[in-house]
Amino acid sequence: MLPQSTYNIGIFDSGYGGLTILKEILSVAPQYNYVYLGDNARAPYGTRSFETVYKYTLEAVRKLFDLDCSLIIIACNTASAKALRSIQQHDLPLLAPEKRVLGVIRPCTEQADSFTHNKNLGIFATKGTVNSQSYEIEIRKFSPDISVTSQACPMWVPLVENGEAESEGADFFVKKEIAALFSQNNSIDSVLLGCTHYPLLLSKIQEFVPAGVRVINQGHIVAQSLHRYLNRHQEIEQSLLQERKRVFYTTDSCEHFNAIGSTFIGEPISSQKISL
Repeated sequence: MLPQSTYNIGIFDSGYGGLTILKEILSVAPQYNYVYLGDNARAPYGTRSFETVYKYTLEAVRKLFDLDCSLIIIACNTASAKALRSIQQHDLPLLAPEKRVLGVIRPCTEQADSFTHNKNLGIFATKGTVNSQSYEIEIRKFSPDISVTSQACPMWVPLVENGEAESEGADFFVKKEIAALFSQNNSIDSVLLGCTHYPLLLSKIQEFVPAGVRVINQGHIVAQSLHRYLNRHQEIEQSLLQERKRVFYTTDSCEHFNAIGSTFIGEPISSQKISL
């Protein structure tokens, strides 16, 4: 049994991208206390092995538990794909069975049927997420009639993190991956942004996808899913402090994190350095 009003909500990402998820969550549930942890020193996770991503993610979960979080959102598609299930099934029962760790893939796959009218859904993601086939596997559980086509976009994260998301130089790489996706299946009528960095490329993606194709930002979906989750699980909701506090941690340079992170969340932030 969790004590009432003593815990925070933890948000974990390999770097900055989870800040786009936090931004959407704050628009829905600003009253709670949030602790954000970015493992920037070891980013990116997208090209790392399952074993490495699992190890790093579990270390972050342990740290967020130490920082008094009773509910953790793994706001990283790669970590959600490669580590979440193992942590939920094998580690959480031993570490803190009364606490919860959630991801960003399932909220989207549960609603996949509402995204596409003709049952052809495209997904842009990192190489790690694409190779894991997590979206395909999860969507098959809920909507087996949907055809899922995924495209890895290796240059999109570096573009965003180097402040090039709005540059003309980004056009080439955005067009390239869009063309590659639709060359696999030209019947796609909706695409899901399966990486938390990609909302910063949203305007360009919308510009270059074929006319009539819907582009879906997962942050809003995750935020709404969290809101419903807390309504259903009052024992978790009642354990949460409601002081509107936000604390940011990074495993790398605070100065760098503050400068880049502010563009992801849309407001100035001040972080503290932490070790995992």
